[in-house]
Amino acid sequence: MDERVISEEKLEEDEIEMNIRPETLDDYIGQEQVKKNLEIFMKAAKMRNESLDHVLFYGPPGLGKTTLAYIIANEMGGNIKTASGPSIEKSGDLAAILSNLEEGDILFIDEIHRIPRFIEEILYPAMEDFVLDIVVGTESSSRSIRIDLPPFTLVGATTRAGDLTAPLRDRFGIISKLEYYTLEELTTIVKRSAKVFECTIDEEAAIELAKRSRGTPRIANRLLRRVRDFALVEGDGNIDLKITQKALDSLNVDSLGLDSTDYNLLKAIIERFNGGPVGIEAIASSIGEEQTTIEDVYEPYLLQIGLLKRTSRGRMATKMAYDHLKIPYTKGLF
Repeated sequence: MDERVISEEKLEEDEIEMNIRPETLDDYIGQEQVKKNLEIFMKAAKMRNESLDHVLFYGPPGLGKTTLAYIIANEMGGNIKTASGPSIEKSGDLAAILSNLEEGDILFIDEIHRIPRFIEEILYPAMEDFVLDIVVGTESSSRSIRIDLPPFTLVGATTRAGDLTAPLRDRFGIISKLEYYTLEELTTIVKRSAKVFECTIDEEAAIELAKRSRGTPRIANRLLRRVRDFALVEGDGNIDLKITQKALDSLNVDSLGLDSTDYNLLKAIIERFNGGPVGIEAIASSIGEEQTTIEDVYEPYLLQIGLLKRTSRGRMATKMAYDHLKIPYTKGLF
């Protein structure tokens, strides 16, 4: 599948976003309740001269979970070590990471729900008692040794909180859900990023860009970079409403932030399954996508803006979806 410009998943080009990431909670825009709580928990930990409790962030991709992990490290004055669930394949991988931590460090594990269960069990004593229990030697002469670890904070991030095992979830003292951003918050983020990119953007253009960013800062920043290119090549470098609309239309990102993939999904439900309800497996087969991709990447935003609804019998396209796709609505009242 080609990379979608509006994909919430991290793309290679997003790595350059490190220079536009806020470094403090004061500079972080949005997620107000999460920020307020974190501020209190971090201040309390500092007053007790302790490490911050382990933190779990969950919610759709691109909402700032990684950024918050870096902010925690910065605010708490510790170093951050990063890893991802899929990359930790052997118990030795996790043991190497844990044994290299120093007091007050932040260990950030992205996609923590994808850590294998047998490795997850090594995390339990590390999180609870700051000890590492490992087995050394061959089967005939193996022995278990215990290594003391310095106090550290594990920050986990997941898009699928329901896939976390109860024992792992229960070991996080702070659990926060990240929500989609409001239009006002995204507009502020776009204007802030434009300053960092050293380009000028009109208020109307910033609002238009925010409208099409699917409630997600990662997408807003990605679209801003693309629109900036159009403004430079086809304009005078200033990003105004006209060049923004032209650029986003050229990128096939519509007024709600939908692209051809979203249209294919909605049209499949409406035209092939009479608007639903239809099971996720049937939808995945009809559009040639993985079921988990639909559930993690496409569905959350469509559900959020009311174009799709999930019922006990399957997915259904709403009247709003028919209207947006300009398809006559003939199903009558549900």
